Parts: sequence; structure tokens; C-alpha cells
Amino acid sequence: MLGKLARQHDPNVLVGFDHADDAGVYQIAPDTALVQTVDFFTPIVDDPYTFGQIAATNALSDVYAMGGRPLTSLALVCFPEKSDLEILERILAGGLSKMMEAGCTVIGGHSIRDEETKFGYSVTGLIDPKRVLANSGALPGDRLLFTKSLGTGVISTAIKKGAAEASWIEAAVRSMTTLNKTAAEVILGKEKNDSRSAGQPKASVPPWAVHAMTDVTGFGLIGHARELALASKVSVRFSASRISLLEGALECVRARQIPGGLKANRDFAECVVGYEEGVPEEVRTLLFDPQTAGGLLIAVGAEGSEQLKQSLVKAGVAAAEIGEVISATKPLIHVAI
Repeated sequence: MLGKLARQHDPNVLVGFDHADDAGVYQIAPDTALVQTVDFFTPIVDDPYTFGQIAATNALSDVYAMGGRPLTSLALVCFPEKSDLEILERILAGGLSKMMEAGCTVIGGHSIRDEETKFGYSVTGLIDPKRVLANSGALPGDRLLFTKSLGTGVISTAIKKGAAEASWIEAAVRSMTTLNKTAAEVILGKEKNDSRSAGQPKASVPPWAVHAMTDVTGFGLIGHARELALASKVSVRFSASRISLLEGALECVRARQIPGGLKANRDFAECVVGYEEGVPEEVRTLLFDPQTAGGLLIAVGAEGSEQLKQSLVKAGVAAAEIGEVISATKPLIHVAI
């Protein structure tokens, strides 16, 4: 639909919607740019406070995926007129808790009456124009790191149907409420402040070269990898056995707890995927699972990939090397065992 609209030409737009990137980037000074994004959705868990936390974590993620620092946010609320306002209060409180954790100030918002509850945020951050991590810079030879596990989509579907076990829900909620803040700071080489310092973490030049990055959300791992590959004019190869899956994800697939978004993702993107014989069908399915507040997919130069992975793990981020970038070929995405 966007392709049918009039095109705007503004030299200050560093990242627009041309390559389906995670957020827009607009330069406002030689060394400063704004990074902007918006995201909201219907409840995926029963607890209002937790839903607010998940919605905030998800909205903030796109800023981190670009290499930016969230600064301000605006709440977006759709709420039934006759519903209990205490529920809305808990949703807002949950969202605020994550915004405070991110150091992002909620400065307002907008609400409307709606038959179905929806909640999220538009988020504005700051970014160095010279250090924007778009999805278009991956190079052949790069290693692909991923910072979370797959499966929030199928587990959320199981939750809605009352078929999810408590331990599955706990693992999925923990994943969906974990900010990508720490991962982004490590990737950018930002040092944690000690007790004698103040302000934001200090940036240094990291000993690794991150060429591209995206967060894996609604289009699933394959969908976002497809965008990265097309934008970068490369292909990617995944090792299925290295991709971490949330507890209960395989069981949900076997029980056919399949969200509509997964089916849509698979119908759209599987045409660019080639599988090595032996990749289990359940794993193939989960590669298309729509994630909420998913992990960062990082294309990093081979010479620094292991050091970045170890630095992420040391910081408490469950990073794993799951594949590599190769020269453009067919299929666009190859999935090996």
C-alpha cells in the first residue's frame, strides 16, 4: 500500500520504510538523529500488569534494534467504555515500570473507546547518525547471533486456549518482559556506569564490527531474516539445532496451537527458504512463529563474533551463534540441521 502513495524526499531521513527497517531515523544535527517507532496490540496474557510490561518492552525494542537510546514515549490506549478502569490502571502501571527501567519518560498519550482492549507506545530515541544499525549492512562472512528463544507466539495461543502449562507461561513472560537494553549496550560498546559516575553509559569503540541488526518480532525469524537479506543483497544460512526454543514451544506446535500470524508468515515467506533434509517439521514451523518483544538478530564480522557472544553472555544475555551470512544465492535462506 505504501508503494501506491506519493513519495516524500527529505535528505534528513536516514532510514525510512524503503527496506522495512525496525524504526525511522531522522537527522536533526551533525551528530544527532531521532529514532522513532510505534507498536500496540491486543492482550496476549491474562494479567493486565504483565500485558502492560510486554507492550512496553515490545515498543522499546525497535529503538534498541537500530542502536538507539529511548528518550520519550506516548501511550496508545483503546479500552472498552464499560470495562473496569482498574484493569486499565494496571496495564498503564505495567507499561510504566518498563519505561522507567529503560530510562524512557512517558510524556503523554491518547485514548479512545473501543470494544477490544489494545495498548502500546510510540517511542522516540536518540542515535548517533554514524552508528545506525540498519538491516541493510550485512556482509558475506558475517556470523548471525540471536539473543532470545523462539516460541512466544505458539505459547501465547496456548494461553488463550487454556492449554499452556505454568512453566511455559513463566518462560514466555520472562522473555517478553526482558528489555533488549543490555544487549544493545554491549553491542554498541557502552560501559556500565559505576557508583561514582552519572548519566548514560559511556560509549567506546567495541572490538567487533556489527554490520546489521534487527529485532525478531511479528514476522518471525524467517520473515525478519528475509528483510535483512534483501536489504543487504545477501543470503543467510541458519543451523536449526543452534536456535534456542522456549520451554513448551515444541509441545504447542505438536498440539496445533498455531497462531494465525504464523500461518500468514509461512504462506508469505517460505518460498525463499530451502531446508536441509532432517530439519524437524516442528522446528520449521517455529522459524515462522510471530514473536512479541523478541531477540536481536545481529550480523557481526567473523573476527569479533565470538568475543561479542561471550560479552553478551557475561552480561546476562542468552546469545547464541545461529548462522552466517553468505553471498546472494538461491534459496535466499538456507536452513541446515
